[in-house]
Amino acid sequence: MPPTGTNELTPTVFVLYGATGDLARRMVLPAFFELAQHGLLPEDWRLIGSGRGERTDEEFVEHVRSALEEFGPDPDDGPWDDFAERLRFAGGGFTADDPGQLLDAVATARKEIGDDAQLVHYLSLPPKAFTDYTRALGAHGLGEGARVVYEKPFGASPEGFRELDDLVHSVFDEEQVFRIDHFLGKEGTQDLHALRFANGLFEPMWSREHVAQVQIDVPEDLDVADRADFYDATGATLDMLVTHLFQVAAEVAMEPPVSFSANDILSARESVLANFRPLAPEDVVLGQFEGYRELDGVPDDSATDTYVAARLFIDSGRWRGVPFLLRTGKRMAAKQQRVSLVLHRPKGPVNDVPANGNVVSLSLAGAGAVDIDVMAKKPGPDLAMAPARVSLDLSKIPGGEPLAPYVSLIHDVLIGDRSLFTTSEGLAQTWRALQPVLDDRPQVHPYAPGSWGPVEANALTGEHGWLLGQTED
Repeated sequence: MPPTGTNELTPTVFVLYGATGDLARRMVLPAFFELAQHGLLPEDWRLIGSGRGERTDEEFVEHVRSALEEFGPDPDDGPWDDFAERLRFAGGGFTADDPGQLLDAVATARKEIGDDAQLVHYLSLPPKAFTDYTRALGAHGLGEGARVVYEKPFGASPEGFRELDDLVHSVFDEEQVFRIDHFLGKEGTQDLHALRFANGLFEPMWSREHVAQVQIDVPEDLDVADRADFYDATGATLDMLVTHLFQVAAEVAMEPPVSFSANDILSARESVLANFRPLAPEDVVLGQFEGYRELDGVPDDSATDTYVAARLFIDSGRWRGVPFLLRTGKRMAAKQQRVSLVLHRPKGPVNDVPANGNVVSLSLAGAGAVDIDVMAKKPGPDLAMAPARVSLDLSKIPGGEPLAPYVSLIHDVLIGDRSLFTTSEGLAQTWRALQPVLDDRPQVHPYAPGSWGPVEANALTGEHGWLLGQTED
């Protein structure tokens, strides 16, 4: 497959820390290759894999090819030969005391493509390693003028977030820092902006006057057997609620930005986060699927939540009093990623509209989809009403070519666009909103694998219920 785009990006040296790890293999390396296929990488670049072990450049090339053969895109679709010759490996680890082979590898790469080449650090590492690697970047002078990408979660507690944030800002300016949240990079999440701001049908109804509640529902049917050690130290609340779901809620609830520039979008999203009312513990339901404690690496008495549902309120003029219902969990009945705005019943002569008769819903999966539930006249002699649905598959828009979230986000790092990344101030606001739940953690309820979670969560939604489904009493 030949490149499909052209660009005038600055020559760039990427350093991928944790290059032989699972996340890099499944997500990051495939995203780099897809960027090459679309012609979205700089004309001249090098990717240096950094790791503790010793590998030759050729062995790293074979590792990357193996990752692509397993997770795609297929390297035989091209441009593999051009891509492979730009890959390097720097072994020996990377610490504040010992940079291993990395400094020499960066210097060689810059000699090959230019001393003024942009430097991008990508920390595809467990969060517990962020502190040591950030210190090492500062100790070896690799922060000046560079960009740095951190995976989530950026801190596992309010205190941990503040300590890491202070350390990062001692090495980098905020404008250099890209804290990745792949939900913000989804085509479907970005469709929220287009649907709302580009259509007079939707923008006027995007407020408390018309919306009874918002549901952001991300159930998952998979378990965590392959990463139980990590998950048991994190849980659904820290892995999903304070990261992805809070950020999507802010995307839904933001005021119209002055423009679609990165700074204006960031400002609009952070203004919403500042208006998040701290969660009341009684507005949060935690669950753990039955059998979780039997997984390897999980203690027999673990109280880790594999499910969380929350009722969030946003104290702004637009949304005051409207509940935002957020839900996610493992081993649930289905896998979906959906944002739904449930509209108030219309005032007028039709008085038998059901509670969920009018819903605007967006799927965040893949290229996205829009579904609109309405009430329509049932064909026949009587004025009888029946529910109907209008659907738009956004992947079928002519000329469209959706990018996977990691592809889109890495490209934004290249061009310096931070609009789809979380900021220090924004993350501070999410931890502030979660603090009461951390201080007074709710009881963890069991739920059956393959269900919709604990029945206790049904009470959060009022008459509307969970649109995707809920466990019956």
